[in-house]
Amino acid sequence: LLVIDEASMVDTILMNSLLKSLPDRAGVLVVGDIDQLPSVGAGAVLSDIIASGKIHTARLTEIFRQAASSQIIVNAHRINEGKAPFKSEKGKPTDFYVIHCQDAEDIHDKLTKVIADRIPNVFKMNPITDVQVLTPMNRGGLGVKSLNIELQKLLNPSPMASITKFGWTFGIGDKVVQSVNNYDKEVFNGDLGLIKTIDHVELEITVDFDDKIVTYDFNELDEVDLAYATSIHKSQGSEYPVVIMPLSMQHYMLLQRNLIYTGVTRGKKLVIMIGEPKAIQMGVSNFKQSKRLTKLSERIIELTS
Repeated sequence: LLVIDEASMVDTILMNSLLKSLPDRAGVLVVGDIDQLPSVGAGAVLSDIIASGKIHTARLTEIFRQAASSQIIVNAHRINEGKAPFKSEKGKPTDFYVIHCQDAEDIHDKLTKVIADRIPNVFKMNPITDVQVLTPMNRGGLGVKSLNIELQKLLNPSPMASITKFGWTFGIGDKVVQSVNNYDKEVFNGDLGLIKTIDHVELEITVDFDDKIVTYDFNELDEVDLAYATSIHKSQGSEYPVVIMPLSMQHYMLLQRNLIYTGVTRGKKLVIMIGEPKAIQMGVSNFKQSKRLTKLSERIIELTS
C-alpha cells in the first residue's frame, strides 16, 4: 500500500511517473486538500481524480468537538466558505488572532512589534525558530525579500561572522531555507535550517537542518535563501508552530481564497493575521481560479466505463 500525502501538490508528470513505477498488485491511498493551492507543475491531479466520480472518495467536512476548540480549524473552514475569520476578542486567549491595520506601513509596524515583543514575552516562543512569516508576494515592502532583510536586522543584528553572496548577506544564527533539491547533501527544497559556522579560511558555512549539519562552499550559497519570511506558495506542504500572515491591498493581484486558506493551515499552534480589513475580505471572497484544462477526469471516466 502506497500512501501519498499532500497530494494537491502532485502534478501530472510526477503522478504519471509514480503510478507507472508501481506493481499492479499495489494499493494507493491518496490524501490531500483540493482547497489548497494547486500544484506548481501542470495539471490538477487530485481534483480531477475526485471530479471523475470513479475513484472511491471520502471528504472530511465535519469539525469534531476537540477540533472545534481550535480557532485555526474553525477559521480555516470559515475562509473556505468565503467568510472572514473571526476577530479575536480582546483579553480572551486563542490560537488565532486577527489584527486590523490601516495600510501597509501600519502592517509592517505591527508585524515587527508582534515578532520582537509579543512572541517571546507573551507567547513564550522563539521568534526565529518557532515563527514563520508567510506573505503572498515576493516583491514590494511586504514581500519576501524586503521582510527578510528587515527581520534579519531585527532578530540577528550583530552576528559573529557573515558573508555576502548572490544578493544575500548570511550571518551565524540566521534562519535559511534550501531552495533546490540536493540529493548529494540530502537536503531538499523547503528544508529550514540555522547557520552554525562561517569559515572565511575554508570558504564554507555549515547549516543545522534539524540536528543534521550540512556544509556549503561559498559558491554553493545560491542554493539557500534567508527564511525569516517566505511566500505562501513556497510554504505548501510544510507546517510551523507559529504563522504570521501580512495581508495588504499591495497584494491585490494574488489575494485569493485558496492562498489565504493554504497560509492559515500551515500554523500548528498559533496563527496571527495582520492586515487591512478590505484585503482580508477581498481574499476570502475571491474564488476566481483559472481552470486548468487537463481532460484527466474525462479520460478516467472513459477508461473505467
